[in-house]
Amino acid sequence: MAEETPDNIVEEVETAAETGEPTGEAPEAAAPSTPKPTTRREKLEARREARRPKPRGPVTAEQRAEERQARRDATAKQRRAYRAKLKERRAAAGESGPARTESTKEHGPGRPKVRQGVVTSAKGDKTITVKIDVVQRHRRYHKIMRSTTKLYAHDEANTAGEGDTVRVVECRPMSRSKRWRLTDVLERAK
Repeated sequence: MAEETPDNIVEEVETAAETGEPTGEAPEAAAPSTPKPTTRREKLEARREARRPKPRGPVTAEQRAEERQARRDATAKQRRAYRAKLKERRAAAGESGPARTESTKEHGPGRPKVRQGVVTSAKGDKTITVKIDVVQRHRRYHKIMRSTTKLYAHDEANTAGEGDTVRVVECRPMSRSKRWRLTDVLERAK
């Protein structure tokens, strides 16, 4: 055999590493029969890696669009079911509750607004000033808010006097400020 010099040994190891053959020097070191025990840190890393969600493969735009559409369909199905349930509840409440007539609906297409208030002034000719008290609850804070609105209404026959409770209805503009018309006097002032 050839002489064993350090250069020859290094060359043998390099060629063995390239070809995958074990060297003749230490067979136990090259291929151990039992797995090397891992450290505590390596075990922890392995557990973390096992818990980590596996990355999905490349998802195409079509697949993303299909997933999005499936989510939308599911949401729409839930919404339809919820609305159908609400509709049934309202129908059941409508049957048991008081019958709604057309006059109870205040405003809609082709239906003028109707207000009730107290006449504060009837000095003008064919014109009355009506004070309307508005009481409403604040949407967020639920405090009861009171406010007053002043309307000018057309009184053709000058029938209303100060202090009368009247009903006025929305109409076409009669003048610069008059957009309401007196329909009837509900209660006379004492």
